[in-house]
Amino acid sequence: MVKGEGHATDVTPGAQSGATEGLLTLDELTQRVGLSVRTVRFYTTKGLLPPPVRRGRSGYYTPEHVARLELVQELQSHGFTLAAIERYVAGIPDEATPEDIALARTMLAPWQSDLPVEMDHAQLERKAGRSLSDEDVATLQALGVLRRRDASYLVAGNQLAIGLRLLELGFPREVAVAAAAVYREHGEQMAKELYEVIRDKLAPLYDDDRSEHFREVMERLKPLSVGGLVTAYESAVARTARNPRR
Repeated sequence: MVKGEGHATDVTPGAQSGATEGLLTLDELTQRVGLSVRTVRFYTTKGLLPPPVRRGRSGYYTPEHVARLELVQELQSHGFTLAAIERYVAGIPDEATPEDIALARTMLAPWQSDLPVEMDHAQLERKAGRSLSDEDVATLQALGVLRRRDASYLVAGNQLAIGLRLLELGFPREVAVAAAAVYREHGEQMAKELYEVIRDKLAPLYDDDRSEHFREVMERLKPLSVGGLVTAYESAVARTARNPRR
């Protein structure tokens, strides 16, 4: 439990400033992530968030704390129970960086029914029921079925069977890489255009685009935006299949 936020510490003001540079107080953390003090403390007791770092008698929060809270919020937005979130967060190493945690978030999708699981190569092969060459792994990675994390992988379990079947059908790695480049290019363009719409049309409707209200609007909008993109893509593919180029 965090105690002493806002109280004087045993260090001098100059040392205090240097020691806490880049750190957040509890109040600053709650403003950043849009959660209440009570919720942050509850997550800490449940092990979803490490205890604050100590500077004298005060507790402070790091970018890692922010990243973990954002991951918890992402999992909640996908409808996962607290128990499922606890199991998933328990698998993230204590030394994970904000970038590591952000990678875990990129493996999540609004329509998935499972959380990505960390596996080493032997575990991945057991799950696949077959040996996997470096080329196989590279193809699965290009397909978005797995992501590398040091010597292990983050695997989207509900997509693994699809990826393995594509391997059996001889799906070439270069096609997966080319498709991933298309997704990335158009995804970045869509994100840019959506950002401009939000900046020009949505944000002015709110007094403060850093408020909890605006943050919740954005969190609710994200899965609908992804769902809308998927629907538009499926419709476009269907039209293209009906009218192929000659």
